[in-house]
Amino acid sequence: MSFPLSSRTSDSSLLVAHGWDEGWAAVFEPYAAQGLVPGRVVRVDRGQCDVATADGTVRADTAFVTPHDPLRVVCTGDWAAVDPEGAGDPRYVRACLPRRTAFARSTSSKRSEGQILAANVDHAVIAVSLAVELDLGRIERFLALAWESGAQPIVVLTKADLVPDPVGLSYLVEDVETVAPGVQVLPLSSATGEGVDVLSAVVAGGTTVLLGVSGAGKSTLANALVGEDVMSVQAARDVDGKGRHTTTTRNLFVLPTGGVLIDTPGLRGVGLWDAEAGVGQVFSEIEELARDCRFHDCAHEAEPGCAVAAAIEDGTLPVRRLESFRKLMRENQRLVAKTDARLRNEIRKDWKRTMTAGRAAVEFKRNGRLR
Repeated sequence: MSFPLSSRTSDSSLLVAHGWDEGWAAVFEPYAAQGLVPGRVVRVDRGQCDVATADGTVRADTAFVTPHDPLRVVCTGDWAAVDPEGAGDPRYVRACLPRRTAFARSTSSKRSEGQILAANVDHAVIAVSLAVELDLGRIERFLALAWESGAQPIVVLTKADLVPDPVGLSYLVEDVETVAPGVQVLPLSSATGEGVDVLSAVVAGGTTVLLGVSGAGKSTLANALVGEDVMSVQAARDVDGKGRHTTTTRNLFVLPTGGVLIDTPGLRGVGLWDAEAGVGQVFSEIEELARDCRFHDCAHEAEPGCAVAAAIEDGTLPVRRLESFRKLMRENQRLVAKTDARLRNEIRKDWKRTMTAGRAAVEFKRNGRLR
């Protein structure tokens, strides 16, 4: 199936392979009227990018679309309006089409800026290595960012060949399923091929971003999905399963089964970026319980009639889940407050009210004892 591009292009097969559809064609019409051509960004580095167009991959400069907001910079997965062939060398990206989805995290800088990792993603595959002990808290973080992006997360337990006991492997899958409601959890081995065909079928026809820490086996998995060695691979350390950053840039590849894959560098930090809805999705059982609390603003601590506390008491809700939920919500609130003056003032007022109430309670007890 082909879709209209512009008066300058007639063969859209290359663009369709990269995810072009009627919706993108409709949004692009104003740019086509200007004589620009569409293309998908497959790699970005040092102010330039590689763009897949109907004529092939071209090198383009991003100087015309360099906003102050780091979340609006040109990113792998973006659809761009590019100068037509013959417009000069290098060509320029003149604009990016509005994103359908965007995967972002907070940077490790003290300025609390957001960083865009991938754009227009349908599936977020979170690679988790079975060579080391599962870190459920980190998985919850990745899931929160994935849900917030608008993509459908999938947790892939890589290096499943290192767990030869089927019963032991099933327990590991169950452990991850408990922190990933509504998410497919797939054990997989790139070495033996186990599960690769299943994942290929799940992600076929859309755009998939591959995420995980260094040493999770992302590059090996990318090679298995693409069907050739497109990414270099380095062995992880036996001590902690960590590896060096094999992937240093975000690259987009066309998959033989249909769809495209965006491979990303290993993430040392998984900071939330305005992900309250994503956190709520990850901890949906807590959100569901909270609806039955007596008070709508229940903090799930010592309030009477707290359904969440009752679930902790009867063992249906693990304490670790509630603690993780609180931690991520507090972290997200602090981050948002740094960029939202109104919310920052509200948090400060709440803190002052809490301190005032605490002092009043202490004074009351002291006076009561004096009597």
